[in-house]
Amino acid sequence: MAQANSTAAGTAPPGAALRLLAWYDRHRRDLPWRARAGERPDPYRVWLSEIMLQQTSAAAVGPYFARFLVAFPTIEALAAAPAERVMRLWAGLGYYARARNLHRAAQAVAAAGGRFPETEEGLRALPGIGRYTAAAIAAIAYGRPVVAVDGNVERVMARLFALGTPLPAAKPALADLAQAIVAQAPARARPGDFVQALFDLGAGICTPRKPLCALCPWREDCAARAQAIAESLPAKAPRAERPRRHGIAFWIEDRHGAVLLRRRPARGLLGGMPELPGTEWRAARWTLAEALAHAPDAPGARWRLLPAEARHVFSHFELGLGLALARVGRIAVPEGHWLVPRAGLLAEGFPTAIAKVVKLGLAEP
Repeated sequence: MAQANSTAAGTAPPGAALRLLAWYDRHRRDLPWRARAGERPDPYRVWLSEIMLQQTSAAAVGPYFARFLVAFPTIEALAAAPAERVMRLWAGLGYYARARNLHRAAQAVAAAGGRFPETEEGLRALPGIGRYTAAAIAAIAYGRPVVAVDGNVERVMARLFALGTPLPAAKPALADLAQAIVAQAPARARPGDFVQALFDLGAGICTPRKPLCALCPWREDCAARAQAIAESLPAKAPRAERPRRHGIAFWIEDRHGAVLLRRRPARGLLGGMPELPGTEWRAARWTLAEALAHAPDAPGARWRLLPAEARHVFSHFELGLGLALARVGRIAVPEGHWLVPRAGLLAEGFPTAIAKVVKLGLAEP
């Protein structure tokens, strides 16, 4: 009990880093971007995986990481690739600004001789690298004694120290508590392994629901377990309801079965990704009569609006996309647009939100 009280008071439990690293040496996950025990981590792989893992699970990232390494085995290869190819390979992974920044950062590193910065400050100067990602790369790739605090680490710290302050207000305190354990000698000697051990503990043991406390290397240290409140932590402030937006996409198909596509503006949500022509996304629903002012120029086209719509949840809003269809003999292709046969549409690399509405069109005879 004395140990748990000490933890609740905010003092790092003695030997916590040693116990976590001993557990990690036995149970570490075998991930494609992770160096094996005794191997020197590859900064390119570490950086690539950390960008992909932002707000995405390891299971979802695995196939994308493998494809990227085949297509771009070095950072120079990634830097030299056309932006459209990078975006196509990223399609479906979401948060597409990550891919644009990934490409820009690769070009910056390649221009500087192909060597990544080795400090948090230098890493944060690259596009797409914030505080968390810089700390993760610095610790894993270069052995810097810092801790990268993601949602898993916040959950582990909130429970270990029984910190009841709701997120997001608790974030600075949780980061300080994690850094206090990094200051212990075993973690200072193996900072990369320590950070990855925290990730693994949060992903596999200290899970959001029904944590496996009996298997946890910190079960005797955990103040939340001692108080039987582990599942209630971390506390979270009430989340505001996501606003809803609406749009209508246009599926226009010629007599050969080719469909008109365009590319979204380079900047902004889903920037640079292919899509069907359509309206803007707004709070009010569109009528077909309103939307036709934004339809492709196709004299004689008879548009019909499907009763179903594609729904997609972004981080800050929900989107409902309707689909209007028309078939014509010939399509005039405006600048910035192109035609793709129906059979090849899904190979275009649509983002998930757009792929959903494309599938509505493909389901129509």
